[in-house]
Amino acid sequence: METKKLETAGPEKIRMNSWIEFLFISAAVILVSFVVSFLRVRIDLTEDNRFTLSDPTKVILSSLRNDVYIQVWLDGEMPVQFKKLKRSVKDMLDEFRVQSGRKLGYEFINPSEGNDSRERNSRYESLISSGLVPVNIQAKDEEGGETQKIIFPGMTVNYNGVEIPVNFLRNNQSLSPEQNLLNSMEGMEYEIIQTISTITSDSVYKIAFIEGHNEIPEIETADITLSLAKYFTIDRGVIGGRPGILDKYAAVVIAGPESPFDEKDKLVIDQYIMNGGKVLWLFEEVSVSEDSLAMGETVAIYKPLNIEDQLFRYGVRVNPVLVQDLECMLKPFNVISGGSRQQVVPVPWLYYPLLVPSSAHPVTRNLNRVLGRYVNYIDTVGRDPEINKSILLTTSSAARTINPPFLITLKEASDTPDEKQFTKSSLPVAVMLSGKFRSAFANRIVPGITDNNSFRMKEISENTRMIVIADCDIVRNDVRRVGGEVTPLPLGQDRYTLQTFGNKDFLVNCLNSLVDNNGLLELRSRELKLRLLDRSVIKKYKVLIQVANITLPVLLVFIAGFIYNILRKRMYAKQIHTPINKIMEH
Repeated sequence: METKKLETAGPEKIRMNSWIEFLFISAAVILVSFVVSFLRVRIDLTEDNRFTLSDPTKVILSSLRNDVYIQVWLDGEMPVQFKKLKRSVKDMLDEFRVQSGRKLGYEFINPSEGNDSRERNSRYESLISSGLVPVNIQAKDEEGGETQKIIFPGMTVNYNGVEIPVNFLRNNQSLSPEQNLLNSMEGMEYEIIQTISTITSDSVYKIAFIEGHNEIPEIETADITLSLAKYFTIDRGVIGGRPGILDKYAAVVIAGPESPFDEKDKLVIDQYIMNGGKVLWLFEEVSVSEDSLAMGETVAIYKPLNIEDQLFRYGVRVNPVLVQDLECMLKPFNVISGGSRQQVVPVPWLYYPLLVPSSAHPVTRNLNRVLGRYVNYIDTVGRDPEINKSILLTTSSAARTINPPFLITLKEASDTPDEKQFTKSSLPVAVMLSGKFRSAFANRIVPGITDNNSFRMKEISENTRMIVIADCDIVRNDVRRVGGEVTPLPLGQDRYTLQTFGNKDFLVNCLNSLVDNNGLLELRSRELKLRLLDRSVIKKYKVLIQVANITLPVLLVFIAGFIYNILRKRMYAKQIHTPINKIMEH
């Protein structure tokens, strides 16, 4: 009788099985991780979808042919609000990078890095000259004191040797830091993707500033021209009554004409609109001379431009009256104090209203107040169902109007206004019109054009847009004259207080909205919720929250360790008892 010798599993064999199991599990984890790295699965669990890119953004990023490199100048030691902004920028750029197939790269740079103050100041000047706007903040040092710190909440987008700056901080002084941060996050996707779309586009749209009617001089529109040049090719020229001369332009700007339009130029503009052209009108029908006012007084007079009938046909009427507003800009005046000594004192000037941007329209959402000077107001007319009318800018809730002619004197600045007279609220100053317009020259004869056999009149337009602003000074930048040198100053910035208004952002958004064919501007309608901690709840349950934050993580570690030990004992007990059971069976 043959006896079989049965062997039990020794400690060495159990140890060997454990190592084999460990290596198998590790290899499986590595293999799964490698496969998953090629999958683009991203889930946005936020209620307001703050990490979800829009469809136009996805299309632009997916169609990138060359690499885009972004330098973000927001790094180093900074307050908590800016650290949150940095984190939001990084999250957005991570989404951009994934959607672009890793053709978009970025890095965060500290512009204040280094101990060489000369090199650091040179870097600051270079960033400012490139178009980035710095922010001065008060920072605490290690010794408890306070120091000035310069932060650049912006980036530079580089593509094929071309570089464009992007400022993504919305700094509205009338809002809290938390609200400004939220507004910056809301508009961040638009600011970045608009720049990427422009810099990577094969064709650059052209925009023309119309001349020939005593429009605002080029030097006084230099700052907005420089800002628009980041997105468009800018030309200036005279219409000259030549049909079709505007057809190559995506939009035209009529900025502050002072002499009347002749019928030929009006017809050229009309037919340009009928063929789908876009127009930004900036004009007013009450003339006020600031140079004369510097001498003590001036006269506001009615000055028509012969375009009233044309705009009335399109659906708006600019009323030839001046607006006064209690919410206005401070204007510096020379006053005599202490005998014959003169002193510059800022005084509220009712003719400089701080216009209110509409929060419901993507062009004006989250903008600072827009500074106006000697503005008129607009009525929308007609009931054409094919024309949509959206109000972009209004006066405050305490305004009034004055009919010309009348005298304006510097003495008015010292008078206390009677608030009971300011009864008009939210008078429209800027309006967007969109839809199909009817020609203002249907059944009209313009000698030299309509009697030409080769000319074909179009009476109904294609779908198009236009914006009418009843104040030409919104686009006018101040200038500094030193000797024979003339330097344009930043548009919308008060040269005395250095406060910056929303004029430049407003006009850039207007032109982008007129030319926009891919729906990017709708991204400015994005709304995020401001989630702040309830201070009353924190104060009431302060001790409970502190205890929970300290003990709960430790408790979770103990529970996890306890469960791990139980599972480990069961696993090894099973491995030891299995061979013994086999022996008993035999």
